[in-house]
Amino acid sequence: MPVNQICQQDCIEGMQSLKEKTVDLVFADPPFNIGYNYDVYNDRHSPDEYLNWSENWLREVYRILKPNGTLWLAIGDDFAAELKILLTHKIGMFCRNWIIWYYTFGVHCQKKFTRSHTHLFYMVKNANRFTFNDSEIRVPSARQTIYHDKRASSKGRIPDDTWVLRPQEIPNGFDGEQSVWYFARVCGTFKERAGWHGCQMPEKILARIIQTSSNPGDLVLDPFLGSGTTVAVAKKLGRRYLGFELSDSYLQACQKRLDSIKEGDPIL
Repeated sequence: MPVNQICQQDCIEGMQSLKEKTVDLVFADPPFNIGYNYDVYNDRHSPDEYLNWSENWLREVYRILKPNGTLWLAIGDDFAAELKILLTHKIGMFCRNWIIWYYTFGVHCQKKFTRSHTHLFYMVKNANRFTFNDSEIRVPSARQTIYHDKRASSKGRIPDDTWVLRPQEIPNGFDGEQSVWYFARVCGTFKERAGWHGCQMPEKILARIIQTSSNPGDLVLDPFLGSGTTVAVAKKLGRRYLGFELSDSYLQACQKRLDSIKEGDPIL
């Protein structure tokens, strides 16, 4: 099985070429079917077409995941409910968390509230066997920092399931001392902005997901490479990686990004 490489290939065909039960973690940020102008992909399909396609690639994810494997799915409002039901009721995965990632600098809308969040589904294949490295994400609890309660666990607490950014209050973004995860979208002025893909995920979100749901040496797969953040962070964190991307220009840019980093590099 190929590892530590990225391929210009349809993700369904790519995953069909893999053996079953070989991948530890999948992070997927698929097209949302909202008419976004991608390089080669048509993001305007009927709801039935989109849901049928989603079921096809998600069934391949289920097939290639190890028995204790994990899927993280990023998705917008339009099909979040349908995909959650598809994953749990038809495919047979278990939802550990339905996380809301809230960000400012949202997409401005007319005649409705501004779109400023993404859904993150944390799904596992086996409800009783999965990787969750809570030591990687624990933060001091209010009992420790505010009330100075001697009964408070020295290990701290696991953060909440809403990840928020308020840049006017938290100018430095994520701070390990806080109990909520603060993340911005990757905006045009950010240092990590690649500049050639409009839907770039923040490295800090992928770092937390990969650290929590996999171990060093595990295989992390991204079916929709886009800007390549998943594989870039996996490489930095000492995981094996594999990714698929339809666009040749996106793939070349991803490869250039991968070639510029090495294991142990800081998360931006």
